[in-house]
Amino acid sequence: MSFLSASNGRSPILKNKSYLYATAFFSGMSVMAVEIGASRLLAPYFSASQIVWTIIIGTIMIALALGNVWGGRLADRDPDPARLYRRLIVAALWIAAIPVLGKYVVALISGLLIVAIETNLLVTAAFVSCIAIFVFPLFLLGTVTPCLVKYTTESLDESGRVVGRIGAAGTTGSIIGTFLPTFVTIPAAGTAATFLVFAGILLALGLIYFWYEGTHRRFCTLAVLAFLVCALLGRESRFAFWETALAYEGESIYNYLQVKDDENTTIFSTNVMFGVQSKRVKDGSLSGMYFDYALAAPAVTGGGDVLVLGMGTGTFAEECRRYFPSSRITGVEIDEKIITLSRKYFELPEEIPVVAYDGRAYLQMDEKRYDVIMVDAFRDITIPFQMSSVEFFQLVKNHLAPGGVMSVNLNMKASGAGNINERLIDTIAAVFPALRIVEVTGDTNLALFAAADETTLERLPQAAKKLPDKDLSALMQHIGDVWQSPPRGGKILTDDHAPVELLGMKAIDAIIQKELQYYKNVYRREGFDGLRKAL
Repeated sequence: MSFLSASNGRSPILKNKSYLYATAFFSGMSVMAVEIGASRLLAPYFSASQIVWTIIIGTIMIALALGNVWGGRLADRDPDPARLYRRLIVAALWIAAIPVLGKYVVALISGLLIVAIETNLLVTAAFVSCIAIFVFPLFLLGTVTPCLVKYTTESLDESGRVVGRIGAAGTTGSIIGTFLPTFVTIPAAGTAATFLVFAGILLALGLIYFWYEGTHRRFCTLAVLAFLVCALLGRESRFAFWETALAYEGESIYNYLQVKDDENTTIFSTNVMFGVQSKRVKDGSLSGMYFDYALAAPAVTGGGDVLVLGMGTGTFAEECRRYFPSSRITGVEIDEKIITLSRKYFELPEEIPVVAYDGRAYLQMDEKRYDVIMVDAFRDITIPFQMSSVEFFQLVKNHLAPGGVMSVNLNMKASGAGNINERLIDTIAAVFPALRIVEVTGDTNLALFAAADETTLERLPQAAKKLPDKDLSALMQHIGDVWQSPPRGGKILTDDHAPVELLGMKAIDAIIQKELQYYKNVYRREGFDGLRKAL
């Protein structure tokens, strides 16, 4: 019994099968590159959390599985390689269009779901967006392997060897497609360019095949023109397409980065939807954000040695330097590009050293003790799980000098039993005997302060009165009047179990729903026309 090779007597380019193996290689590469690109496309709107990654991986695997099934049926029914390479060109054009249209699809889906659902908005919007944008091209790429097996297998005697080679070629391509976007194309040229590069590779596979065949010339010409249009429009595409006055917009290995600048302030964000990460007030006054509240820690200690885990562009460090000139500040920031932006746009002085490192890993190698340790490390909407556990906070405590204070930014005023802030407070309370929390006025943040004993934190009211800056002194006195010792429970986060991303997603979803309630009520009363006027 034998299998008919589709290349025999029909396609000169396929006779030695090398081009089929190359197709498996570059298709596998493109699948993984699109998956990495998907995470970067969705991250500014929905975060890059494990939850979003799960949605992306699950959705893409479903698309590939369905493509495998459908591709196998097509290969049996009509084993013509031209059909496969037409599908590759269509997939290429869809992927090339993602930088142009993807963000608008996300915005449209999110807008429709805002008025349609009451809970799990972010998760649902991320899932629907992923389906709408990525399922079709990945479904088409899923047809590649079964078709290639059909085209290359001529007899049962060689079927195992052929399938193994095709699988190896696709897997090898997938490996390279995982590393190239992360370490080369996205840091060097951005997410839009990454989609275009790998779409171009798929397009080239189809064009080369049809060039050798001498067929489908009009189809290929139109495909090239469509790709060039996408390349021209997509290369100039921006995530925050509604923003008109950005001083900087770019990407790093870890983040989407955005700097806004006007005559009064410079603001830094690592995403579109989830707020402000750093702020510089150009007249030298207080920022009006949680950084000001965190100054209660150096107010208690009188400055001294200060370590900032999650430096950002240095708002807290600059305020420490301004109001406590004797402070010796060290910053730790995992994203080197953020450090560069801090020097360029936020005038962070060179005498404040910033180490490009993970905060917990830095503590593990550092032997120094500090008077103040500020924990402000976030990955999108939550503290990284390795910096939220009881083991981490024990490490922080070990690096505090006698009389030292830890300050933690809790970025969401979550509600409900077992919410993320409650879990973090319980975890920190398991390590530090003395705790205080205070709500940041006009924001969704809580400032938490922890020390080895109560007497340390009780020094704030007297220290506040001695501060020479009147505004800072008034704020510190206010904090001393209103901060509270929070209730403590047993919901402790550990290195083994710290579901901070799921808890954080629930908290931000609740905040969004609360903020949108007014517009939902308008929609229910007046429909889309009323909502449009309200916006």
